[in-house]
Amino acid sequence: MQSIYAMHQNNSDNMDKEEKFLFHSIENIRDLYLIVVSALVELKKAEEDFIEKSQKKHLATAEDRNPNRKFTENAVLKLLDESNALSIGLADRKINNWKQNDDYILLLLDAVKSSDIYSAYMQTRETDYERDRTFIADLFDEVIAPNEKLYDYLEDYRLTFVDDIPLVNTLISKQLRAITAEGRDAFFVPKVYKDADDKDFVRDLFRKTVLNDAELAKEFIDKTPNWDTDRIAEIDTIILKMAICEFLKFPSIPVKVTINEYLEIAKEYSTPKSSIFINGILDNLVKEYQLSNRMVKAGRGLM
Repeated sequence: MQSIYAMHQNNSDNMDKEEKFLFHSIENIRDLYLIVVSALVELKKAEEDFIEKSQKKHLATAEDRNPNRKFTENAVLKLLDESNALSIGLADRKINNWKQNDDYILLLLDAVKSSDIYSAYMQTRETDYERDRTFIADLFDEVIAPNEKLYDYLEDYRLTFVDDIPLVNTLISKQLRAITAEGRDAFFVPKVYKDADDKDFVRDLFRKTVLNDAELAKEFIDKTPNWDTDRIAEIDTIILKMAICEFLKFPSIPVKVTINEYLEIAKEYSTPKSSIFINGILDNLVKEYQLSNRMVKAGRGLM
């Protein structure tokens, strides 16, 4: 939707260029994921460095000399630090953001150490894997993911990250709560695409929507009296075209799935009333297509 909208705004007909940027943006989701997960490892390392420097102070206190290492020895943080999958992913994508911006890690570490979650966790030196995992998951959800400094950094680093941050944070949160204690290979870096068909779908939907723009517009334009052509309406037209494209040109996608997904996109990117407006149009079109047998869906339960 955003790529098609960009083409409209730029009056561009260079589909190859926009398609290349689309796939580049999708690949960037993996970079965002790796940057955020690696921040957890860097927090551990930053605290280890702090402890080491505190022990070497001229006037080191008893606490400095005998620090509570419960955070740095957290089983999940150690697992991430030793993860082959994470190390390979960072190397492959050349991710070293925190080496160049360690000030953000220090700010994040301050937020962690001043949180109630951290204080409660560090009250005793006793622990087990379940407590360690719950602590890291809670810490991520309540302190790290919502951190404004981290968000500002990610937004400044790459603007396309903004829309993907909630998705990536949700994925990481689920992983942290499910991660097992099976050793360095217990953690895995998810694939961007489920399979080759998944990637082909992205390309096909983009191309078929762009190449059939005028044809798709004719499907609904006479059903929208007093149609406004301002920016918000343009987003709505793109959403409608993409949904109709799925109705007519993607027989394996259930109608309900198409409608639900585009209504969610409308709620996120368009006006408060757009989802109601779009739902009404799509619902009427589905009835028409079913009566005229224009919409053919293959498989059971796809209508």
